[in-house]
Amino acid sequence: MRYEEFVDRVAEHVVIETREQAEKATQATLETLGERLSRDERDDVASQLPHQLKEFLLARPDTDRFLLEEFYNRVSARADVRRVHGVRQAQAVMAVLQQAIAPGEWQDMMDSLPEDYRVAFSIEREVP
Repeated sequence: MRYEEFVDRVAEHVVIETREQAEKATQATLETLGERLSRDERDDVASQLPHQLKEFLLARPDTDRFLLEEFYNRVSARADVRRVHGVRQAQAVMAVLQQAIAPGEWQDMMDSLPEDYRVAFSIEREVP
């Protein structure tokens, strides 16, 4: 999936009015996800993404273990939106990410995260 298509799909999922805000939501979510994943898992997911999205995921090289609530807080702060919007935007980005990477990689990534993440991001893959 190309970068432009990824951002457009994020905007469609949460009806974000501007492309700039959809890009901020995408960057904020992928950077935060990159912080949460192990280095190996982050590299595996990044290998399936276009260059710009890969850069977001790999932007923060250290791994930090934090709960889902902190994930949402970080996304909201980075996207500069209220928490309720940050939650929705993060969920939209994760839904599009699931479509953008191979099903096995999505499952590997979900298996590497705590149960609350798996429940929050248990998204059914859309059939094209």
